Amino acid sequence: MEQVLRGCARTTAVVRRAIQHGQQSLYVPAEQYRINSKTVAKWKKRTFADDAPTGSKEVRSTTS
Repeated sequence: MEQVLRGCARTTAVVRRAIQHGQQSLYVPAEQYRINSKTVAKWKKRTFADDAPTGSKEVRSTTS
């Protein structure tokens, strides 16, 4: 099954895992995946590679 990207997303979970496990400087994957080096730095720091849930953090009741 193909991953659906969010509107402005430039990376997939596979790319983010490759960034996290790679040993290159920030600039090599940035050029390779055509993303900003700040984005590479952000994904190197994170402990997860999946999309974070979006929407309201408010708990909604499902009962009527």
